[in-house]
Amino acid sequence: MSHPLRGILFDLGDTLLDFGDVDVNAEFEKGARLAYDYLTDLGLPMPSFKAYHRKQFCSVRFNYVLTHLHGRDFNALDLIGRFSRRMGHKITHEQLVELAWLWYEPVRKCATIEPGLHEMLETFRQDGLKLGLLSNTFIPPEVLDRHLTQEDLLKFLPVRIYSCELNHRKPHPSIFARAAEKMALPAEELMFVGNCLKADVRGANRAGMVSVLKDPTGRRHTWRSKPDHRIRRLTDLPQILDLYSR
Repeated sequence: MSHPLRGILFDLGDTLLDFGDVDVNAEFEKGARLAYDYLTDLGLPMPSFKAYHRKQFCSVRFNYVLTHLHGRDFNALDLIGRFSRRMGHKITHEQLVELAWLWYEPVRKCATIEPGLHEMLETFRQDGLKLGLLSNTFIPPEVLDRHLTQEDLLKFLPVRIYSCELNHRKPHPSIFARAAEKMALPAEELMFVGNCLKADVRGANRAGMVSVLKDPTGRRHTWRSKPDHRIRRLTDLPQILDLYSR
């Protein structure tokens, strides 16, 4: 017999927010230019843009590779702070956050949300469902929260867990256990919705949550972890929830 579902956790990228086929290198360079101009306008000593961009890009790539080797995300805010100190800059925490935002800004502009998402989340909230977010990311929480605010989504997600603040990333069991703890619900009363079989479905299955794969293309998968449910769009979720209210 299935348990009634009392909460839903969402992944962020390509789940709540759709980024599509982003040219990461091109958007990173645009972000580098915005950050470079910001620091220049502050009157801080700067190398050439080419040198600044190359060092930042190589460092992010290196740390990203390490993330997948030892299963722990870095926080880009720490990385930006180290670079600033090496260049002899003395800037405030607020200025560091603004720098991180400028790096992210070109990617933010690529994001879209599904029609009807706000209405669905509002209905869930009125029905008493607890809602939260669990994301693998090295983007600082302050930046992602700002983006969610601009999309008018933050108000629906009082629980937000970003892997860069913890010792592990999905699918590690500890991050799902932390999510259940923050939601104040047992895992079996939670649904997890994500777009990745390895990180999202595998992690949710092992945690005992109901796993839902967002799969807009309906492609065939060979990964051994199987979702409990598969949807094309988030607004299909009410039909899944109905199965657990009978």
